[in-house]
Amino acid sequence: MGNSDASGCFPPPGPASRLFAVKHKGKAKAAFHRMMLRALGIYWVLGLLLIMVSHFLFPGILMIGVMALTGLLIGFALFAGYFFRDPDAQVPAGNGLIVAPGHGTVDVIDETEELSVMGGRCRRVSIFLSVFNVHVQQAPVAGTVIRVRHTPGQFLNALKLESAALNENVLIGFQTSEPSCGPVAIKLITGLIARRIIPWVQEGDTVAKGERVSLIQFGSRVDIYLPLQSKVAVALGDRVVGGETVVARLEG
Repeated sequence: MGNSDASGCFPPPGPASRLFAVKHKGKAKAAFHRMMLRALGIYWVLGLLLIMVSHFLFPGILMIGVMALTGLLIGFALFAGYFFRDPDAQVPAGNGLIVAPGHGTVDVIDETEELSVMGGRCRRVSIFLSVFNVHVQQAPVAGTVIRVRHTPGQFLNALKLESAALNENVLIGFQTSEPSCGPVAIKLITGLIARRIIPWVQEGDTVAKGERVSLIQFGSRVDIYLPLQSKVAVALGDRVVGGETVVARLEG
């Protein structure tokens, strides 16, 4: 990863960071293509059923049915293409900056217990992702992935704050590049509609700040756990951009 600057916790972005930034580029588009293949399969099955119904029961329904099915397919394709968009993050330069892991609205800022990665009391910033937000997540810091843990759970509406504790989730822990700065973790949380979390990293991987690390399909929530000495730089109601918005500052 290169040498870190002695004045802060994280090395400034450089050529290696730019290489990492595109490491998982295109995976969201691949997920969109897979979903559209499944949608096309459903479209053809329903089309065959429609032909059978038209032939044996309602002769006049075929044209109307085909137009309705085609309209639904086109509408779904437009929505899915918008949902799976994956813009490049403009990662801010500077030492000790922790960026948002996801795109959405900050609706919780508090302190909590997180034992698996943080080892106890820590700060938490929770970000709600609506179905209209980008659903690719980014690494909030540069460092090494030290934990990837899947926890089964419920599928409550992600607007409900209790979803952070009760819903199915994936926890990803990062050891920042400078050991004295300690760990940072993110929790990817499913929602009522979002029922699939796809991590793109595994334990032992090295990541750059702002690198793509996961995808959650449809509305959901992302929590970020920060050391107590960090200074939160966002407020309730703020809209944040994954890999770009500074959510906290941390000095070594």
